[in-house]
Amino acid sequence: MKHLYLDCFSGISGDMVIGSLLDAGLPLDDLRDGLRLLPLTGYVLHAEKTVRRHLTGTSFTVDVRDPHPQERGLGDILELLNTSALPPKLKEQAKKIFTLLADTEAAIHSTTPDKIHFHEVGAIDSIVDVVGILIALDRLEITEVHASPVNVGGGFAECKHGILPVPAPATIKLLEGIPIYSRGPLHELVTPTGALLLKSLATSFGPLPPQKILCHGYGAGKREFSDWPNLLRAIIGEPADAYDTDDVIVLNTCIDDMNPEHFEYLMELLFEKGALDVYLTPIQAKKTRPATLLTALAEPQHISALMSALFSESTTFGVRYHREARLKLKRTIIEVPTQWGRVRVKVGTGEGKVLSVSPEFEDCKRIARTSKVPLKQVYDTARNAAQQQLGEGI
Repeated sequence: MKHLYLDCFSGISGDMVIGSLLDAGLPLDDLRDGLRLLPLTGYVLHAEKTVRRHLTGTSFTVDVRDPHPQERGLGDILELLNTSALPPKLKEQAKKIFTLLADTEAAIHSTTPDKIHFHEVGAIDSIVDVVGILIALDRLEITEVHASPVNVGGGFAECKHGILPVPAPATIKLLEGIPIYSRGPLHELVTPTGALLLKSLATSFGPLPPQKILCHGYGAGKREFSDWPNLLRAIIGEPADAYDTDDVIVLNTCIDDMNPEHFEYLMELLFEKGALDVYLTPIQAKKTRPATLLTALAEPQHISALMSALFSESTTFGVRYHREARLKLKRTIIEVPTQWGRVRVKVGTGEGKVLSVSPEFEDCKRIARTSKVPLKQVYDTARNAAQQQLGEGI
């Protein structure tokens, strides 16, 4: 199992990602062979070693030979992918990525995805970048992608719609839920294609996860800065621990003046908005008032929705939040038969063995009520059936 970590200290673009993977060892001919499965012509691929501020990397370029490249809509790109000879998995991944882009552009321009015509990301080079990266990840057998917080640069950038502040509208929309910062050159460091790839492929954002490094590479950006290495670093490795890792946002707020009946509704709403867990802790607040500490855990992209719910549905005037790293068991769901019906069971594994077997409570509750048997009996029966199916004694 290989993981890819993208260190975006100088932003990210499609050609920088491919350049970094070529620099890490992907043969250019493998990329060319994969892209031949796409019914797209009028371009040539180039890759060469280059230096950015004393660091050597690979510069990747898609040389478009058509002087008047076609602007494509979502339907055109989906048709291009459907008629390709790409493997089904890569085909579906690419379709999801371009559909996400169409949804984003439609939201920005107050229209529908079918009416969107792509400019920068609809061009030949960007289609090659997106599909090429999926091919590269497949050839390198990458199973997960993680990334650092993203340096977006600053200033203004020129695009199809004129001079716009950095990040451009589509870019900043795609970066919602992703940690960003601005440092260094006053130039656009994150392109729409780069933001699209992060949004679609990265499963977490934060420091480099514990891993055994297998190889690494640098992908060069097109601009050269006098005091800044314009490079994207790709680190390919194997997880150093036996558990899954991710980052969560922890939100806390103390409430001492709300009708306690309202907490049930608030908790339900927070779960609907993406909370992974919500719990209440009785505390003693200032002036010796009895109060409640509400804590919610969520993935970073849901923080805005949760904040909105807390401010609109509770009496709080402020919410504290911070990011925490999390180790967790690898989780799978299996179904087991019982004499009353099938029950889903969560199976947690780590260190190469099964460490937890937990029947889904809602399934057990439903069966207990409909079959008029004790809940504990249903739970124990399902757990024993799962252990037998897994061949593990817990």
